[in-house]
Amino acid sequence: MMEMREIRDGIYWTGKVDDRRVPFHRLILEKGTSYNSYLIMDEKNVLIDTVDFMFGKEFTDRLGSEFDLLKLDYIVINHTEPDHSGALGSVARKAKNATILCTEIAIPELMEMYKLGIERFRAVDDNETLSLGKRTLRFLHTPYLHTEETMVTYLEEEGILFTCDIFSTHVADTRLLASELSDDESIDADFIGYYSLIMDPHRRYVNPMLDKIEGLGVSMIATSHGYVLDKDTDRYIGLYRESAEKVKDVRTVILFNSMGGNTKRLARLLGEELEKTGIRAEVIDANVRPKEEILAKVADADGILVGASTKYADISGNLEGILAEFKEMDLQGKVAGAFGSYGWSGEAAHVVQDYLKEAGMKVLTTEEAVRTTGMDDVSFPLRVRFKPEDSIFKVKAAAAYFADKVRY
Repeated sequence: MMEMREIRDGIYWTGKVDDRRVPFHRLILEKGTSYNSYLIMDEKNVLIDTVDFMFGKEFTDRLGSEFDLLKLDYIVINHTEPDHSGALGSVARKAKNATILCTEIAIPELMEMYKLGIERFRAVDDNETLSLGKRTLRFLHTPYLHTEETMVTYLEEEGILFTCDIFSTHVADTRLLASELSDDESIDADFIGYYSLIMDPHRRYVNPMLDKIEGLGVSMIATSHGYVLDKDTDRYIGLYRESAEKVKDVRTVILFNSMGGNTKRLARLLGEELEKTGIRAEVIDANVRPKEEILAKVADADGILVGASTKYADISGNLEGILAEFKEMDLQGKVAGAFGSYGWSGEAAHVVQDYLKEAGMKVLTTEEAVRTTGMDDVSFPLRVRFKPEDSIFKVKAAAAYFADKVRY
C-alpha cells in the first residue's frame, strides 16, 4: 500500500496500486489496476470512496496511521460495488464521527453489505451541495454508470470531479497522474478499452451524465481506477461523447400476430421507439405478408422482435409456421426478443421466446438485463396486459435495451 500522496493542496490520493494479473468482470487485467480513494482536508474532512474489499484492513490501518480517523466528518460512497466500498465497514467503525453520504438507493445496499446502522447514513439529492469550510462539494446522480445507485462528486473551488468508475482505466502505475507520463505514452487505448467494457453497455446514460458536467469547468478527473486525469480533461470527456454517439446503420424487423389489435399497437410503439434511436424498424404483420418475404427480411435484419397475442395459452395465425422455419436458417447470434399483449395468462410471448432460442438467436431476457447492466426496469419477454399505451414505460425501456444490444 502506497503512502498518501498530495495531488492538490489539502487533497490526497490514498488508494491501492494492484499490479497483479487478476480477473475483473469479463477479462483478465493484464496491466493490473488501482483502487483510488481520496481524502480532502478542510474544516470538515472527507474521504471519497475506499478500495477493494481484499485490501480493506490494510487500507484502514494505513490511513489511520497517517490521519486521525476520529477527525473524519464524512465518507462519500459514489458507487457501492466492493472494489470501491470494500473498506467502508472497517473505516466507519474507526471513524465513529463520520456520516456516510451516498444516493438513497445505495443506503440499504451498504447497510446490508457492511452491517452498518441507518443512523450512519445520509442520502444526498441530485445537485445538492455541502460546505466543507473553504471548499464545496456538489453531488450529481449518474444512474446506471454503471449501476443504478451511482453518482459523481464535484469539488467546486478546485474543479476536481471524483467520478468513481467513469473515465477510469485499468492500469497499475505508481505515477498516478496522467501528467507524469512522457509525451510518447498514450493511455487512449486503455481509456477506450475500459469504456467499451464497463460503460458502453450503458451508453444511453452517458450523454445525460456529460450534459450534467458540461460547463462545470473540470480541471481534474479523479477516477477510481488507473490514472488521475489532471490534463486534457476536455479531450477525455470528448472521447466519451464520441464513443456514446457512434452509430451504425442497423435494420430490424418487428414481426407480429395480433388478434384484438393490442399486440399490433405494441409492435408499432416498439418500432417508433427504435426509430427515435436511429434504428430502422420494419413492422410486419405475419398474417398479411407472404412467408417467403418475411423470412428474407428476417435473414437480412440485424435484430428481430417477435410478438404474439395469447390464445388458449398459445400463439395463433401464421406466426407459428414462420417461427418453425427459423431453426432451419442461419440466425445464430442474431439479437432477438419476444413480446405480446394479453388479457389473462400471456403465455404466447414465452412460446415465441422458446422458438427464438431454438434458432440459436441471442435472445434478450430480464435476467440477462439485470445480471449484465443492473437495470431492473427491462422486461423480456415484454408482456403487456391489454393496451400497450398503459405500460409505455415498460415499452420504452425494452426498446432502448434492444436498441443498445442490436447496435453494438
